[in-house]
Amino acid sequence: MSFEIPQEIEDYLAELDAFIEAEIKPLEQQDDNIRFFDHRREHARTDWDNDGLPNEDWEALLREMRRRADAAGHYRFALPKEFGGKNGSNLAMARIREHLAAKGLGLHNDLQNESSIVGNLVQPLMVRDFGTEEQRREFIPAMLEGKMIWTFGLTEEDHGSDATWMDTRAVKETRDGKPGWLINGNKMWTTGSHVATHCMVFARHSGEDGDARGIGCFLVPYDAEGVEIGEYLWTFNMPTDHPKVKFTDVWIPEDAVLGDPDLGLACAQHFVHENRIRQAASSLGAAQYCIDEAVKYARERKPFGKPLSANQAIQFPLVELHTEAAMLRQLIYSVAAAMDTMPKPEVAKRLSDKVSMCNYRANRLVCDAADRAMQVHGGIGYSRHKPFEHIYRHHRRYRITEGAEEIQMRKIGGHLFGYI
Repeated sequence: MSFEIPQEIEDYLAELDAFIEAEIKPLEQQDDNIRFFDHRREHARTDWDNDGLPNEDWEALLREMRRRADAAGHYRFALPKEFGGKNGSNLAMARIREHLAAKGLGLHNDLQNESSIVGNLVQPLMVRDFGTEEQRREFIPAMLEGKMIWTFGLTEEDHGSDATWMDTRAVKETRDGKPGWLINGNKMWTTGSHVATHCMVFARHSGEDGDARGIGCFLVPYDAEGVEIGEYLWTFNMPTDHPKVKFTDVWIPEDAVLGDPDLGLACAQHFVHENRIRQAASSLGAAQYCIDEAVKYARERKPFGKPLSANQAIQFPLVELHTEAAMLRQLIYSVAAAMDTMPKPEVAKRLSDKVSMCNYRANRLVCDAADRAMQVHGGIGYSRHKPFEHIYRHHRRYRITEGAEEIQMRKIGGHLFGYI
């Protein structure tokens, strides 16, 4: 089946391209900002003497990019109109993410820290869907203005893929006549903690290990007594903003909870399908970029008096990658379009395995495509003067985050063999 993208989405891509040329490319070129994208990128972005954190100049540039994109009406595209967005569909977001990633490295779409002119703004929607009226009024505007920044505290040092087994605990405690919660435990990979104001701490308060119920989503300010940010873990793709965080007798008021205290994992699962399909689209776009660049180079490079492209040893691996990209493209579009026809609970029941198919295969594809592009380009492909090493380093993490590919394959198998 050939799945055609609606013309209005393709027209919007042209609008984004015009905005990039008018507003983003000039910013990318001024004040030697290109250092964040050329062979100096990892060094320019990283403050090696400050725990390997992102360089302030780099983060300031990203803030300015987001400000311009927001002023132009693009940044909030996926949000409802009530939050200044355009009610962007899952299909539109998938096509946009693919399109932007297929352009290669640039300020328009740098997914090392999930930064793009079209934002993936899931937390305001979490507050809308799970928060109280007071939380919606207080949190959502602050989030969109960048005054409130949340990190995600789910994974722990001893617990990862199965969040129903966690050591972090919350118990009810009243202080000065005010009911609240006392939290003890640890989290890791709490991305963005160096600039965040709050951490969404998932902690068990009732039930047994392995139970889905009895885990709450607690909103803990980083300046609360007993919160300690520990080691920033250096990663394959630097800079790092992924620390360990320890919570020792941290007290928060009773209303600092998002959603039903017994069903906190519903908050964690709220955006997983949207994230995974968009991530798959980004990986597809980056893979296609690597394939196209390798094809272009193979046609131009002429060792031994003939183009590299004349050799089937060059052609066939790229043919395999190009074919898989074409098949994945149709699957990603069709699944994203189907997601737009049903509420989230139905997506979880009927499409979860399809989303996982898209995600794990696209993330593998981009790693294979980046590796092949390096090989076709030879020595220069291995160097940082080409973007393939950066693309590989970034997208390699996607085979672990958002649910490791083995977890996603297990989900597909559960549907396939009737265990789910």
